[in-house]
Amino acid sequence: MTAKKIEKLLRHVLINDEEMAYELYKHELEELLEEWKLSMTKDNDSYLFAVTENSGDVAMVLIEKAGRVHINELARGKLKALWLGAYESNMKKLIPIFASQLAKGEIPVNGIKMVEVS
Repeated sequence: MTAKKIEKLLRHVLINDEEMAYELYKHELEELLEEWKLSMTKDNDSYLFAVTENSGDVAMVLIEKAGRVHINELARGKLKALWLGAYESNMKKLIPIFASQLAKGEIPVNGIKMVEVS
């Protein structure tokens, strides 16, 4: 699938809240969880999320520093809560990058650092 088609699909799923595919999560993302948890520790990330696409299906995972894993719609919901008021604008910036990576056969993975504000 071309990057433009993937981008359109990601917009529908990530911004317009369309359904995600659990089987795609199981097939492409689940086996990478331990590797990503190690990466989070190394990079001191508070959260990490990844998105994938295959044959028109989309899957997403979000991992918390404590190790809790959120899958698909729950991951999207958690990310919306973390990026309260900024989710849609952040996704509009990230989706073209994600689509380009996915078109090249790469899974986009993003660490999030939380900063305490006093």
